[in-house]
Amino acid sequence: MAGAMGTPYLQRKFRSKKREVFEDILEERRQSSDLRYAMKCFSPVIYKSFIPCKPSALKAMVLESDQLQYVMRQINLESGESLDVIQDQATEILDEMGQNLTLAAIRMFALTLSKIFKRLFQKVCVNEEGIQRLAQAIQEHPVVLLPSHRSYIDFLMMSYILYTYDLALPVIAAGMDFMGMKIVGELLRMSGAFFMRRTFRGNKLYWAIFAEYVKTMLRNGYAPVEFFVEGQRSRTCKTLTPKFGLLSVVMEPFFKGEVFDTYLVPVSISYERVLEESLYAYELLGVPKPKESTSGLIKARKILSDDFGSIHVFFGKPMSLRSLASGRLNRSQYNLVPRHLSQRPSEEIQKFISDVAYKVELQQIANMVLSPGVLIAAILLQNFPSLNFSLLVDKTIWLKELTEAFGGCLEWPDNMSASKVVRASIDLHSNIMKLADGEVILFENKPNDILTEDQVFIRAVTLLMCASYRNQMVNMYVRPALVVLACKMASSSSRDDVSSTFSFLRNLFSKEFIFFPGFEEKDFEEGSFLLSKCDIVHLTPLEIVITKNGEGTAMFLFKMFQPFLEGYQCPGIT
Repeated sequence: MAGAMGTPYLQRKFRSKKREVFEDILEERRQSSDLRYAMKCFSPVIYKSFIPCKPSALKAMVLESDQLQYVMRQINLESGESLDVIQDQATEILDEMGQNLTLAAIRMFALTLSKIFKRLFQKVCVNEEGIQRLAQAIQEHPVVLLPSHRSYIDFLMMSYILYTYDLALPVIAAGMDFMGMKIVGELLRMSGAFFMRRTFRGNKLYWAIFAEYVKTMLRNGYAPVEFFVEGQRSRTCKTLTPKFGLLSVVMEPFFKGEVFDTYLVPVSISYERVLEESLYAYELLGVPKPKESTSGLIKARKILSDDFGSIHVFFGKPMSLRSLASGRLNRSQYNLVPRHLSQRPSEEIQKFISDVAYKVELQQIANMVLSPGVLIAAILLQNFPSLNFSLLVDKTIWLKELTEAFGGCLEWPDNMSASKVVRASIDLHSNIMKLADGEVILFENKPNDILTEDQVFIRAVTLLMCASYRNQMVNMYVRPALVVLACKMASSSSRDDVSSTFSFLRNLFSKEFIFFPGFEEKDFEEGSFLLSKCDIVHLTPLEIVITKNGEGTAMFLFKMFQPFLEGYQCPGIT
């Protein structure tokens, strides 16, 4: 299993991915006509076995499929409804759900997004090697794109990038919220979005149609299928535990031998500044999420005057389902019944789907590109309400070196001094922090100041926004940090006691952070190795001890994860 699903941590090469070649795709847009870009000759790289068909023909294939016909007959027997009525219901569901990908809509979005992205972002950087790998994968087998999910911009950005590089545009699983937006909903449908209800448990017909629709697009190589393994945007900017439903659907054609292989492509989208940052903070404080609407979108145009920094999009190595399953999975159970009969996956299959989901998310985390603002946020949260600017610069340089030593990927300008880099990040996040009289301030804290309810709320919003940027790095730091926590909490410094406490903490936080299932020992080895490599702990076969030189770093890691630990503590228990 370890060979198929993960690499032993101690054999990894810990290095910064800054050496990857990123291309700023907005640079050319700033120097040439957006209209010419939108109207360019678009001849995308497509699947070698693709047979062109219209969206209406795709729906007809779904309605006529053996699997859906079988389900409709079952519903007819169970409910007594006539097949004609059930067929009409199925047609209505497909009309509600289905995408209607058209080149005219794509060109309109290309023109509009070019203008918007140039206003919002300084750069949109894409790893060229990842694009080359993706182009090759799309030609060979059906492809499933699995981006991280932090913003509504994610799926628009993915389509914009693929259009820029002349790759087949994806069909995207989108929530029904977008379909209700006048004009915009239909434009999204025409640019490749297909809509799914947030929940359809117990609705056998809807699930059968949805699953068959997705599988038909995959089997025919109609287009890359795109969805978010996390299921929804992460309001905390921390990777959410994966959802397995849609992932199991896209794997089924491979399990049943309907396709030779399927490529899963993890994509990491890293924002220097997230568009919805304040909205997320308000939601976390209990303010209801505004309903998606066209009028709301028009009102939001004021953000076009703001600066949201850079975006880095890292296309990971395509993961072959055939390679992942080799030597591990027995697909013979699918040969024992007709393909059109649905069957509950075995425990072995379910475990495989779960492991692949976690592997995808761990790849997303590993390929995130951290900005200086993330480091600054992590430091300020441990030093609020303010910190001397020169001291902040020193601490940021120190944390940069620690992050790179832990294998993190940082975007750090080589042609600027550290103080200018920090100052630029403070200016970018001026709605959260500001520089005044040599102090970097999160919020004013005057002695004997009586806080109003509004002031308390504003402070809470500021801290939550700052925490959301700190959270971009917590999954990278979690293993060494849990080793530090275990060293401080264990009854002794013996390796067994520390390891046992680490396992307890890892299990406690299994829904909070992303760990590969069953890799407790390897996670402990990785965390210990990184700490030892940086002289934060001293390792012997029998003991793990925090070194004198490492006390400051160990305390920083402890404080970074202390809020999570306190959130899980029960009152009255010490």
